[in-house]
Amino acid sequence: MIAVQETIRPSADLRNHYNEISKQCHEKDTAVIITVNGRGDTVSLSYEYYTRMKSRLELLEVLAEADEDVRNGRVAPIKDTFSDLRAVLKEGKI
Repeated sequence: MIAVQETIRPSADLRNHYNEISKQCHEKDTAVIITVNGRGDTVSLSYEYYTRMKSRLELLEVLAEADEDVRNGRVAPIKDTFSDLRAVLKEGKI
């Protein structure tokens, strides 16, 4: 499991201390939660951390779909799958 370190900062800090928040996001892989009137509003992450998180979520979605396919019997022998892929490739559809 991935534990995300979080820090809470008021929205005024975005304007007054942006460089500090950016540095914190980049150096510590920290999610900075920005509050407005004491309530969570947005989250700031480094771009690199965001792309890694997004990739993990996309992989989890694919795995969940595959798991559902297996549970519902929507599977085929690997031999058939490769035969179908070869046919599609020969037709130039991919």
